[in-house]
Amino acid sequence: MKKLLYLAFFISFGLSTLSAQEETIKWLTFEEAAALAEAGSTKKFFIDVYTDWCGWCKKMDKETFNDPKVRAYMLANYHMVKFNGEQAEPITYKGETYSLVGSGRSVYHELAYALLQGNLSYPTVVFMSEKFEVLTPLAGYYPATPFLQIATYFGDSLFETITWKDYEATLESTK
Repeated sequence: MKKLLYLAFFISFGLSTLSAQEETIKWLTFEEAAALAEAGSTKKFFIDVYTDWCGWCKKMDKETFNDPKVRAYMLANYHMVKFNGEQAEPITYKGETYSLVGSGRSVYHELAYALLQGNLSYPTVVFMSEKFEVLTPLAGYYPATPFLQIATYFGDSLFETITWKDYEATLESTK
């Protein structure tokens, strides 16, 4: 009987560990994501542009991206990228090198500037196509439920057939 209990415990522990591992977000670098896109990815891309000093960025990491429904949807539909909008390391993409510019407290990475279309606000998330083309940057903190609605709009390619306003109306009618 003890052997059966031990076996059940180890199986249960192993399955719960596996489940937790499957739900962990493996954040990619920009370069890793670009390589996946170049290789012909069938998933869209999501870039979380943050800074080390941004409290709302940390709140979004802790609450939004760790929400089980958000995490499951994002892992199934996107390659997820973390990009520090003030990182010192240059990035070369499509033959152009993007670097950190400015001085003191007024610094930004040129790639962040390009991805955020000149609106350096943190946090900002960027939804991108499978071909690594910007669909839209979205500035600000979003709790799990509204974030998941937005992620679904782009992840399920609803933006191709319905306006955001009409999509929001369908969400309201299902409440």
